[in-house]
Amino acid sequence: MFTDSAPGVVMIGGVNVDIGGRPHHPLISRDSNPGHIWTSLGGVGHNIAHNLRQLDVPVTFLTAFGDDDHGARVERGCAAAGIDLRHALRVRGGATSVYLYINQFDGDLALAVSDMEICREISPAYLEQHLALLQTAPVVAVDGNLSEEAIRYIAAHSSAPVFADPVSVSKADRFRSVLSRIHTLKPNRLEAEALTGIPVSDPESAHRAARALLDAGLQRVFLSLGTDGVLAADRTGQVLVPCFPARVRNTTGAGDAFMAGLIWAFLQGLSLAGSAAAASAAASLAVESEETINPLLSASALRARMDPASAFFQQL
Repeated sequence: MFTDSAPGVVMIGGVNVDIGGRPHHPLISRDSNPGHIWTSLGGVGHNIAHNLRQLDVPVTFLTAFGDDDHGARVERGCAAAGIDLRHALRVRGGATSVYLYINQFDGDLALAVSDMEICREISPAYLEQHLALLQTAPVVAVDGNLSEEAIRYIAAHSSAPVFADPVSVSKADRFRSVLSRIHTLKPNRLEAEALTGIPVSDPESAHRAARALLDAGLQRVFLSLGTDGVLAADRTGQVLVPCFPARVRNTTGAGDAFMAGLIWAFLQGLSLAGSAAAASAAASLAVESEETINPLLSASALRARMDPASAFFQQL
């Protein structure tokens, strides 16, 4: 499946062990809440890579993890998913990243703590060792858990279209200096505000923020507006695509599935609107699983969800 001359999509970002919880009843703060607790592999980079594999897209994953028990789980999980870890960095004595989160009773995120210090090991020096991958991949995808120096290196040296997920408001600024070298950016409202200084409160302000990002040099922007859908924009125009209906169980991982859908759509040659629809369909499938990665996600399931004549829509 994988060769050094044809690495598939190159995903560069974080991987961690997720520890999640959801109460059986509405969450009561500062109290012990009976509920369900689970563990799984996570991290934005890993989640995008795993979703891509379920969409039948080969992925080479450049990441860092420790030689601890969690690291062993990363290796087993990525092998089972078909994610190529041959070039990943195993840090001797390092602590694999952990993401601890609690969801509300309705499945939406309530609170989280992340320990991703090991991502600092994904340095320009490490990336330089794998420069050939950056120059032969059909797409290079990055997440905001990387250092600004690593992001700058990727933007300067990648011959492939670079897809970027800011991850959070605090990390979005790491992309500011390289927006002109980014092909596709997937910010939410707050991340777009942080990068443009334009408060995004309605469709009109979202259009202004998208235009500002394009003026900064981006080729495409997919601005997530939560339940209001996604505003997709490039230099030919803008389109607002509403959210696909879904039976929500867990919203963690929806944005990662969205990015995987964008990459899949790009490789399929879909239009701007088609790409937004594919990404939104992937996100809607993601939230229907208790797990961060919906095991039922596939290219055929994605196409079916995009089809308004499908049985899914007839049942709603």
